[in-house]
Amino acid sequence: MSVCSLCGATFQCGQLDPDATEPCWCIALPPAVPVPGSAAAGCWCPACLQEHIAALTPAAATPAK
Repeated sequence: MSVCSLCGATFQCGQLDPDATEPCWCIALPPAVPVPGSAAAGCWCPACLQEHIAALTPAAATPAK
């Protein structure tokens, strides 16, 4: 088990778990979303990483009125 370096939640990390048989869940998320802070920041749980990605994703353009 891993611990989210942002909120402290525990989660399964396919990269760090020596018993993992499949890639980490984060592989399915958009790439190139850097985690703020240093490389020592550690992994974020699914909820924190998805929230961070959503905050960085521009909202769909609304049609002009």
